[in-house]
Amino acid sequence: MTSAKKAPPASDIASSPKSPISFSADHLANQFLVAMPGMVDPNFAGSVIYLFEHTERGAMGLVVNRPTELDLATLFDKIELKLEIAPQLDQAVYFGGPVQIERGFVLHESNPHLSYSSSLIIPGGLTMTTSKDVLEAVAVGNGPRKFLMTLGYSGWGAGQLEEEISLNGWINIPLSREQMSEIIFNTPASQRYQKAMSHLGFDLSDLSVEAGHA
Repeated sequence: MTSAKKAPPASDIASSPKSPISFSADHLANQFLVAMPGMVDPNFAGSVIYLFEHTERGAMGLVVNRPTELDLATLFDKIELKLEIAPQLDQAVYFGGPVQIERGFVLHESNPHLSYSSSLIIPGGLTMTTSKDVLEAVAVGNGPRKFLMTLGYSGWGAGQLEEEISLNGWINIPLSREQMSEIIFNTPASQRYQKAMSHLGFDLSDLSVEAGHA
């Protein structure tokens, strides 16, 4: 199992035309990618990833169950924004993946009434924003109602994710937007892995010697 390779910056993808790929079993955007028990890469062991892009060029996503010791209040102070909304001061910033760990990514509910300068709206799913204006909106109480802030993202080169799934490194779990939002935004981080797995409908141990699910 190798670490994720560097994929194109999210801002480039957010501003570029969508690649021509059909919504099939090979198109895993807007799904959870969950590390199988045998995952040995410390970057991803026990991880739940929300995939926001999957094309013939590769895949990108954010780990949603690994909070860091950094909280929003400290992060906002570092970027010279004043966050005065008490319930969010102690909200954790998450490790989104090993690529571009100095860069922020905000995963939030899609809202047609809210728009930002660099966002990727995942069809049928959530929105991923990389521009600072979403944080400026959060700071004054006008941002998305539910969101998850990460530093870094997870990226795979062309064909790499498909290969890792075939080698039983990952299992993909397609859920409704409501189910994904419930896990990402309303479930404690320590329970998100098990919560995602509970939607499989079978015992994960049955897959221990089988190929990955795609």
